[in-house]
Amino acid sequence: MTFQVDGKVVLITGANRGIGRVILNEAIARGAAKVYAAVRRPESLDELVQQHGDRVVPVALDLSKPETIEAAAKTASDVDLVVNNAGVLKNATPLADDVVDCWLYESNINVVGLIRMAKAFAPVLKANGGGAFVQLNSVASMQSFTDFCTYAASKAASYLYTQALRDELSQQETAVVSVHPGPIDTDMAHDAGLQDMTEPPQVVADAIFDALAEGRFHAFPDKMARQTAEAYGGYIDAVVGDASLPAKA
Repeated sequence: MTFQVDGKVVLITGANRGIGRVILNEAIARGAAKVYAAVRRPESLDELVQQHGDRVVPVALDLSKPETIEAAAKTASDVDLVVNNAGVLKNATPLADDVVDCWLYESNINVVGLIRMAKAFAPVLKANGGGAFVQLNSVASMQSFTDFCTYAASKAASYLYTQALRDELSQQETAVVSVHPGPIDTDMAHDAGLQDMTEPPQVVADAIFDALAEGRFHAFPDKMARQTAEAYGGYIDAVVGDASLPAKA
């Protein structure tokens, strides 16, 4: 299934900064009629509202608070595309003293938050003709890293859930895209100590809308992501079922 954002209504979680902010700007540049910017603090969107006017609509949403997700789904009842971008990362090695706390925190946002978003918005997308649902996963969903192993585990879980979500939502003509960035120039990457290998957030926004337009399940935006995709190519094709991989880097 393909999806064009021109003239459509979009909701983006974590839209006030980093990758989410760039996705919002790109959606508007590609002709989105309206973007619901779903964030924990709507006042943080003042600059974006000034820039884009009434095409940006602030919505209070916290992935750790299901009542805010349910309220956002009622507010954004006209949405055609949901981009679940918000996520968290903790630095934790496998035997760290706080490894369990890190896992519980990350999995509550990165996995349970995704499940709650899908359950709340799938009926809305169906009512509006199908639309699309995009999940920001990570290259870490395919390869763990010692210094943030719980984050990788949470993203592996969200990737597997996204695969199942694709299969189920296809029955209501809703396209699903799983996005797998490597290190991107955001506060999260800097906090993880990856600032020396980052690429700009724009590559993620471009990859999302290109994957939607081309009907691809996976989006591998940057060099590290594409290298991982090439290594996983046979598995992705044969097991996950997405043969439309990106060109070699």
